[in-house]
Amino acid sequence: MHAMPVLVVVLCLLAIAYRYYSAFIAARVAVLDDLRKTPAVRIHDGQNYHPTNKWVLFGHHFAAISGAGPLIGPVLAAQFGFLPGLIWIVVGVCLGGAVQDFLVLVASMRRGGKSLGQIAYDEIGHVAGTAAIAAILFIIVIALAGLGKVVVKALGGESVKFPSNSQLVVQGLPAVDAHGVYSIPGGATLEWNKQASSMVINEQFAMKTVAPATWVAKGDGTYTATIPAGSVRVVPGSSWGTFTIACTIPIAFFVGVYMYRIRKGRVVEASIIGGVLTLVATVAGGYVAAHSYGAYFNLTTTQVMVAMAIYGFIASVLPVWVLLCPRDYLSSFLKIGTIGLLVIGTLIANPKLEAPAFNTAFFGGGPVVTGKIFPFLFITIMCGAISGFHSLVSSGTTPKMIGKEKDARMIGYGAMLIEGLVGVVAMIAASTLPPADYYAMNIDLEKAPGYHDRLVSIGAGVDHLNVYEQRTEESLRGRTGGGVTLAVGMAHIFDQAAGRFASSMQWLWKYWYHFAIMFEALFILTTIDTGTRIGRFLLQEVAGKVNPKLGRADWWPGATVSTLLIVVAWSYFIDAKSFAAIWKMFGVANQMLAVIALSVVSVVLVNEGKLKYIWVTVVPLAVVLTTTGTAAIQLLVTNWNTLSTQLSKAGTRDWTLITGQLIEGGLTATMLICALIVLVSGIVRVCGRPRVSRGFALAVEN
Repeated sequence: MHAMPVLVVVLCLLAIAYRYYSAFIAARVAVLDDLRKTPAVRIHDGQNYHPTNKWVLFGHHFAAISGAGPLIGPVLAAQFGFLPGLIWIVVGVCLGGAVQDFLVLVASMRRGGKSLGQIAYDEIGHVAGTAAIAAILFIIVIALAGLGKVVVKALGGESVKFPSNSQLVVQGLPAVDAHGVYSIPGGATLEWNKQASSMVINEQFAMKTVAPATWVAKGDGTYTATIPAGSVRVVPGSSWGTFTIACTIPIAFFVGVYMYRIRKGRVVEASIIGGVLTLVATVAGGYVAAHSYGAYFNLTTTQVMVAMAIYGFIASVLPVWVLLCPRDYLSSFLKIGTIGLLVIGTLIANPKLEAPAFNTAFFGGGPVVTGKIFPFLFITIMCGAISGFHSLVSSGTTPKMIGKEKDARMIGYGAMLIEGLVGVVAMIAASTLPPADYYAMNIDLEKAPGYHDRLVSIGAGVDHLNVYEQRTEESLRGRTGGGVTLAVGMAHIFDQAAGRFASSMQWLWKYWYHFAIMFEALFILTTIDTGTRIGRFLLQEVAGKVNPKLGRADWWPGATVSTLLIVVAWSYFIDAKSFAAIWKMFGVANQMLAVIALSVVSVVLVNEGKLKYIWVTVVPLAVVLTTTGTAAIQLLVTNWNTLSTQLSKAGTRDWTLITGQLIEGGLTATMLICALIVLVSGIVRVCGRPRVSRGFALAVEN
């Protein structure tokens, strides 16, 4: 099957949903009215409350909600085939995700820009509000850790372990430097199970050993050696990508000053200047990476994490117009432009979808997503369909910046539809890659032997990573996490589209690939800065109940300390070793927060006398509760079994694993309990006598 007809159908469905369903919600359910003054107009403090051009705000909101979820989730879920994920994205975004974002934005906007937790506190009760606030703080930390982990794996250098008791067979004796790093030529054979199984690594790579390897000549020009235990393949960081991302920060500063001080209100001028400078930075990144000073941008995963933490802290304490809003707007300009370019490229190239529509071989779990298709498809693909994290943005920075009520439809519902489209094109990009290439990039080298025979049985044996590595000038094998796979898939589509106009355009591959890496990192970093700021607001709301001064958003000491606490928390979880564990926990927590958000909005509708429209929120609530609740229970059962096995051992217990399982299981259980408290409290509230809420009455008066 080819991609073009699939994409055309999806575009038509999204357009119909916006034209008719969002119009119905805006007119009948939300009843938008520009005569009501928004908090940005009433308060307008120049710090957090600031009436913003609707297109700039659309860009900020879209940039803030569009993190790694719509990019990485579909790539990982391609393991199950492309069709299950596509169906969930389209149905979920039209009937669930966009509805949640839109109605939470309206509810917060009419209550002075209050957070979701505070709305729950006022509308449902103190117990539910406290549970919601606890859940929100948890999801902010885990979400930012999950999103940040993708950036770390895409930009930072890392070490990939070899399978235990394995051997290498190479052509010629490998050179070794003074640090014990061997330069292994392309075409090496990795053998395991006493040489009963093997795989060919066509690309050249570096291997660092803990002890010198003993190479034995085999007489045919090849040498073999048993790989010392603890040896790793050295994967360098992306100097090109890191340099480009670093350049976007001063560019955003300049755009902010230009838009708000030098040429106030000249949005188009600022957009063009910012876009051109960012493209220049992308091309310049290749020049920097090719020279000796590129080493300064070759960062380890730890260094990338520290740099992200510093950026998140600074961006979250500065006024919104200085860095946050212009950078998010600049990012959205590139995001939407890139997605548009990818859509056009897909329509022109019409690439074949190499992945099967339904990959039944891995419905029960596989090398990328270890859980079954139900329910783990629904927590692997989250942000592209529905995301609880979005409710934090819709009740965080955006309602404090919206100038007119009717802008909420385009910003709340429309931005989420675009995110759904992002998820669709990410799924298509991943599905255009041959299965062997997809799995070679998404399976740790250490774990590859366990899946080798199974992959060969489904026709995913010989890969082409050596070709891709020559084109991208990057190491690709075992680069799990989905980010690298998506960048290769996007470059693959761009290359095919360009090939329609010229016969030889492969020299552009490295630019397509690194542009895609920058595109992904921009997506995620805009969520990092906005998410950290939202976490700061929420933490200050909680602290304000102890001391009113601590709750003031414009009090610098309180803002600084609360921001620092949030940054330290998500940095701790980014440093966790297992990406799969973080992503699953992120998926469950994120979707449980969607349950909380939809529960709160449902109660708000009843309190406003709109019980007859409650089906708009209850239907997606029921779906998300079923899928995510099942996933949470299964994870807790697995967690408990692992703990029981470890604790039953005498003298050989892995205390690091036990500690990790206790933290993971405890946090998952806490999130599940908080969501159930809000849900049950909401049901009790709805079953009581409906009333018009005080917040709604105040909004009408204003």
